[in-house]
Amino acid sequence: MIETIGLTKKYGDFTAVNNLNLQIKKGEIFGFLGPNGAGKTTTIKMLCGLAAITTGEALLDGISIKTNPVSYKKKLALIPDKPYLFEKLRGIEYVEFLANLYNVSKNDFKTRLTKYSEMFEAASYINDFIESYSHGMSQKMLIVASLVHAPDVFILDEPMVGLDPKSMKTLRAAIKKLSKEEGLTVFMSTHSIETAEEVCDTVGIIDHGRLVEVGNLKDIKEKNMNEKLEEIFFKLTEEK
Repeated sequence: MIETIGLTKKYGDFTAVNNLNLQIKKGEIFGFLGPNGAGKTTTIKMLCGLAAITTGEALLDGISIKTNPVSYKKKLALIPDKPYLFEKLRGIEYVEFLANLYNVSKNDFKTRLTKYSEMFEAASYINDFIESYSHGMSQKMLIVASLVHAPDVFILDEPMVGLDPKSMKTLRAAIKKLSKEEGLTVFMSTHSIETAEEVCDTVGIIDHGRLVEVGNLKDIKEKNMNEKLEEIFFKLTEEK
């Protein structure tokens, strides 16, 4: 479903992401781990068309972001680390706005709105003005709005940042449910190794722009002869 081939991003002489090759299957939850500045957010920006690819390719279900960017982008939804919403709108108005952008039918809109607002516990405040929302409320409302057009791929950049423990639990459970029951493919950048171990099927570890490890958790632990992903992470990303 998600494939990168030699994906590279350079800023002048600095290489932020270097020759990234990934293959993520449909319905898989992929955790993207790395220290600050390792290239996680830059990778996500290239995957979403927010940063130009220097060399290489990004594909969703075989569709290239370079040759068919509109069809490519229709397949995904992005949840950035900071939820940006139109604060003068009510939550329901923001969701309707996004649904109209994707030409979602009235019946599909009603069904999905009910389903996802309940799943993410946003129904109680969806009619309130967004400017009154906490960070967690905004994050969950953005997710609800992003799912209304039924994307095939869900890309999340540090989704747990700023959430309280209850909201984290809700989001983790919902991601697993969407992947298992609806076949949603999830690409999730996270600093939380606990989240990666609990939620993800496969993980990739990036350091200084290079992928240093990738695979399912069991294989990675066996390969590195360690049962703790945290220790593997530090071993692979420590300064040489």
